[in-house]
Amino acid sequence: MQNTPWNNAGTPAVVGKGSACNAALTACDGFPRLPSQGPLRCSRGLMLLEALVAILIFSLGILGMVSLGAASMSTQSDAKYRTDASSLADEVAAAIAVNVDRSNLETSLATFAHQADAAPQCNFTGAASAQAAVTQWVQKIVPTSGGPLLPGASAAGLQIAVTTGVGVAAFNRVAVTVCWVPPRETVARRHTLVSYVN
Repeated sequence: MQNTPWNNAGTPAVVGKGSACNAALTACDGFPRLPSQGPLRCSRGLMLLEALVAILIFSLGILGMVSLGAASMSTQSDAKYRTDASSLADEVAAAIAVNVDRSNLETSLATFAHQADAAPQCNFTGAASAQAAVTQWVQKIVPTSGGPLLPGASAAGLQIAVTTGVGVAAFNRVAVTVCWVPPRETVARRHTLVSYVN
């Protein structure tokens, strides 16, 4: 059995080989390696690279969570605005049903029509109703002082269309439409409630 010779520095030396072979047997950190372990490639900076990759993955995860949170908040806000618009439409529809003169139903119901002319979406035109129930409803949504009750709501975005007469398409039909524009958006949203007064 042949023993491996050692040099004065305490590291194993390879007989018959040059200094390059001895250098290959020494790790980059200065610790000696046995000939059976073979040469060791330097890996300086590898931990730093791994840390940078980990930070990148963590940052992408955080950005994804922030984006998901923003989308969730937008969905919740939109649901709230739709609930508020539905409540406002129900409110005026109930007021019309209570205040209409049923002794002369068709004529009285027509006086509750508000900006009922055909017009582009959420930009209604036509005569405004003089009924107190309607004027108070409009004033509640779009007050003369302060901001509107719904974001982006305007007087032109409120409509009460009344269709009187007998038939499936008429039968004293009241369609209440409420429009609003969510924050950071340009397209108007609308909610329409259809009810029948008899």
